Amino acid sequence: MAEARGDSTKPIATNRRALHDYEILEKVEAGLVLLGPEVKSLREGKANLSDSYAVLRGGEAFLLNAHVSPYDKAGRDNPDPRRERKLLLHRSEIVRLAGKVAERGLTIVPLALYFKNGRAKVELGLARGKRMHDKRETIRRREEEREMERAVRDRERA
Repeated sequence: MAEARGDSTKPIATNRRALHDYEILEKVEAGLVLLGPEVKSLREGKANLSDSYAVLRGGEAFLLNAHVSPYDKAGRDNPDPRRERKLLLHRSEIVRLAGKVAERGLTIVPLALYFKNGRAKVELGLARGKRMHDKRETIRRREEEREMERAVRDRERA
C-alpha cells in the first residue's frame, strides 16, 4: 500500500553546490508548506535548490529563493516560482537553530528536497562557509582518494 502512494525518499532536487561551498555541521529534516500546483510540479521533479537558503524570523522558518517551476496544467493558479515558503519545524528545533546561527555566524542551506510518506520534505544543513583554500583541499583529497582506488583496482586486475 505504501509503495502505491510513492513513499520512497528519492530526491526531487539536491543542492550539490551547497556541499561544495559549505561545510555541513548538522542536518535537520523539515516539512514544507506548498500550494497544490507546486506539489504537482515537485512530483514531476521540477525544482531547483541552488542559491536557496533558509531564514529564521519571528519564531518561524522560511525557505527563500528555491525555484519550483510552474505546473503546466494549472493555468493562472500558479504561484510565483521563487516565492517564500514556510518550513515546518518543532519550536525547540527553531530555537536551537536560531541560537547556533546567531552565536556562531552559521547559515542554513537546503541540501535535498524529497517526498516522504506522501509529504514534501526538505533536508536542511547547518553550514559554515568554506574558504577558497578549504575548497582546494577538498578537491585535492577527493582526487587522491580516486587515485588510490584506481591503483587498488589495477593491482587486483594484475
